[in-house]
Parts: sequence; structure tokens; C-alpha cells
Amino acid sequence: MTLTPEEWTALWLSAKVGLWATITSMPLAVLCGWWLARREFRGKLIAETLVQLPMVLPPVVPGYMLLLLLGTQAPIGGWLLEHLGIRLAFDWKGAVLASATMAFPLAVQPIRLAFQLVDRRLEQAASTLGATPLRVFMTITLPLAAPGIFVGAILCFSRSLGEFGATMAFVGNIPGETRTLPLAIYSYSHVPGGDAASMRLALLSIALAFAALFVGHLVTTRMRRRLDARTHD
Repeated sequence: MTLTPEEWTALWLSAKVGLWATITSMPLAVLCGWWLARREFRGKLIAETLVQLPMVLPPVVPGYMLLLLLGTQAPIGGWLLEHLGIRLAFDWKGAVLASATMAFPLAVQPIRLAFQLVDRRLEQAASTLGATPLRVFMTITLPLAAPGIFVGAILCFSRSLGEFGATMAFVGNIPGETRTLPLAIYSYSHVPGGDAASMRLALLSIALAFAALFVGHLVTTRMRRRLDARTHD
């Protein structure tokens, strides 16, 4: 399958947006997953609902809200542009933010479950031996939750590759700047003679998503086997 330069650009941009969306989302997703798994507090149900809200909203709604807040004429976006020279709207960095917003709930779910499944007796034993809470987290909790964290990262990246609605609403469909694979498929499907390009990119998107999920399942299975072996030892 031979891609045109424009199609290669869309592929590269999608990979870059997906990678940065994953990098920027994962620290907060790990913190949020641990917080929801290990802490009981008033309003927890509301917090859980807010975290999962982007999954059920039409994607254009979060994109529109981002535009209202971070557009060049918006309060926060205008301040960032004027004082720091940072422009998010109609820029690839805004596509990263839109993708991260939509992918974040998918990353949190497996991470939260992974923290819930960690045997707390191991953490208590480490604390009894004098380990600090931070050391317990870094040496016991985090490694045991690693498979779920990895799954969350894979889901975040895969979801970012397929993000369309929020990206379109926030950063538009600018060739070479914000036109990722989904936007390129949409664009080619609406121009005469673009069916072949749309089909190529659609098949490429399916292949990339399948490969990401397959690798994720493969690595997670191996990690769980190693952890089970260490636990039984």
C-alpha cells in the first residue's frame, strides 16, 4: 500500500498526537486511578462521574468547551497567547489536548482496577519492615499495578489515534497541522476521487489499532505471568 506525501503527513501527525496525548495523560491517570481505588471521600461518586463524562458526551461537546476556554480570544487561551506565546487552538498541541481529554477516561479504568487488585498485605508487610509510604508505592504498589497501567497507556494511545469530534471542534482540519488520520479520511471522503485514499487510510487505521491492542494484550499477559511467578516464589 503506497501512501501519498499528504497521507504520510497525516499518519505522522496522528502518531505524534497520540504519543504526546499518552505521555501527558498517564501521570494524571495513574494518580487519579490510585485515588479512586484507594480513597473514600465525600463526593466520590461525583468525581467518578466527572472522570467518565467525556466517554458519554458527544465528542464535539468537549472540543467546543476547550475552544471556549482555550481559544485565542478565550480568557485562558488569550492569556496564554499574550503572556507565554502558547497557542492551542488550531494547532497540533491543541489536538494533543483534545485527544488526551477524550482518552483519559479509558486510561483511568484499567489503572483503577489494577490498584484495587493489588494485595494490600504485601504493602502492609513492607511498611512493617520500615519502608516509607512513597517507597512502598514505588517498589510494591506500582510494579504490581504495572499491567493495568500499561493497558491504560495502550488504550489512551489507540483512542487518540481515532479521535475526531473534539479535534475538529477545537483545532479544525488544517492540512499538515491538525489533519490527523480520522480527519484526513473525512476530508478525502468528501472530495471527488478521494475514495481510494479514504480506503487506504481506513485500512491503515484498522491495522494500527489492531497492532496496538494486540501488543498491549501480549505484553500484559507476559507481565502478569512474571508477577504471578514472583508472588508464588
